[in-house]
Amino acid sequence: MVQQRDALGAIPAYRQGAIPDRPDLVKLTSNENPYEPLPSVREAVAAELHTLHLYPSMSATELVEALARRHGVTPDEIALGAGSVEVAAQLVSAAAGDGDEVLFAWRSFEAYPILTRIAGATPVMVPLTHDERHDLDAMADAITERTRLVLLCNPNNPTGTTLGADEVRAFLDRVPEDVLVVLDEAYVEFNRRPDSAIGIELFRERANVAVLHTFSKAYGLAGLRIGYAIARADVADNLRRVALPFGVTGLAQRAALASLAAERELLDRVDAVVAERARVLDALVRQGWAPSETEANFVWLRTGARTEEVSDALAAAGILVRAFPGEGIRITIGSPLANDRLIEAASTLAPVATP
Repeated sequence: MVQQRDALGAIPAYRQGAIPDRPDLVKLTSNENPYEPLPSVREAVAAELHTLHLYPSMSATELVEALARRHGVTPDEIALGAGSVEVAAQLVSAAAGDGDEVLFAWRSFEAYPILTRIAGATPVMVPLTHDERHDLDAMADAITERTRLVLLCNPNNPTGTTLGADEVRAFLDRVPEDVLVVLDEAYVEFNRRPDSAIGIELFRERANVAVLHTFSKAYGLAGLRIGYAIARADVADNLRRVALPFGVTGLAQRAALASLAAERELLDRVDAVVAERARVLDALVRQGWAPSETEANFVWLRTGARTEEVSDALAAAGILVRAFPGEGIRITIGSPLANDRLIEAASTLAPVATP
């Protein structure tokens, strides 16, 4: 048997949301945008197909410059990756290694502990509060001399809860200046909280803040895998050092540029998803369920010991959701028709009314 890293045995494999194997099943497992890419985006990708025999530009100069203009930063403060999860892996690998710690709330994005262990570092997972929010005081208390990176998911996946600007600033006041704090804003376009922490604002205020964004959710490019970090030039330079060479395809770059050009039209679709979110939340509450407040494109039900029972019952009704056994269920906001089917299926179940 060939030698392998012993530590890999402790790393759970990332689990993708269930994929329908029948056309009558509704997939609400993966927080995907229910809308297909805009015609202009599809046309931009089609126009790039003749280049498939060529390597893409690793520097992605045109896209990097467009993102820098959009956010009011310099191009050397933008680092790209194959989805924001790959950029998160870059951040962890660049900041932490053996003996180091990466701090984040739990439950949060399930890739965080995986990426941390792959880098050889130790994940420090601070439980959420009773209302499904980051416990920033406990997180600040958990910082040690070994802490190298803090991940704040805002809105949080899978609970959908958010962080206020003032509480994050108070938290940052307690974080050593040599510890990088990353605001993972994969769902920021869906966030309607008026006093929410905004990553780019904090980036401008604090030297140890970076921001993660993705084109997978609001922009509907999950299948092309493209995300980016906004970080100080020295941090972004290190991200490029550890990035997968040629990880961002030419098709992804072209689609991202076209999406930025059509942003107003795309964000109209986001508004439609937000309206559907409100409708689904209202229906679930009227049925007796107790979803947490959410500013993402999904809802979270703390179903505890009944999680698998509820998930299986929804699956039997043709609705696939993301179950976290013993904890809860995350349900993506889908098309109006998909949401109607979810509401109808949920109405037939005995609700879990309290966390």
